[in-house]
Amino acid sequence: MIPELKTFLIAMTPIGELRASIPVALQFYQLPIWSAYIFSVLGNLVPPILILFGLKKTSDELSKKFYFFNRFFSWLFRKTYNDHFDKVKKWQEWALLIFVAIPLPFTGAWTGSLIAFVFNFSYKRSLVIIAFGVLIAGMIVTLLTFGGIFLEGYFGWQSLLGILIVVGFLRHFFKKLDF
Repeated sequence: MIPELKTFLIAMTPIGELRASIPVALQFYQLPIWSAYIFSVLGNLVPPILILFGLKKTSDELSKKFYFFNRFFSWLFRKTYNDHFDKVKKWQEWALLIFVAIPLPFTGAWTGSLIAFVFNFSYKRSLVIIAFGVLIAGMIVTLLTFGGIFLEGYFGWQSLLGILIVVGFLRHFFKKLDF
């Protein structure tokens, strides 16, 4: 399988997304930066399209046919809505953009699509917002990966420590903002 297709498929995974596909493409497949970025972004945009346009119909059908799914989806959506209502109300669609754009574990296009669904955001508008978030996340991951590869050659493990400090700062910053 060609490296570009592998990169595209890795970017579609729910946990890995861009955070996995860009470093793999740059480090192991030796793809050019532009190629790693483009195939990762395109791959990462496939799941939101499927989730945003298919989840409503799927959950409705399963809920109608199976009591268990009706109870499960009702519980899941109510719990998620109640747990995050204040933040989403305060930040609205900016919350979705920031959530998708910050490349940390359990953030990204997959979870952003679920958030848009649960909070009943417009599907088309959500897809545009998620696409912008994916573009931003792709730039961040590319810069961190390329910078890590570049710095690692000169500074070794210290570059990884610097990246962890930046990630820790971002996490602390967004906690302060109650996000």
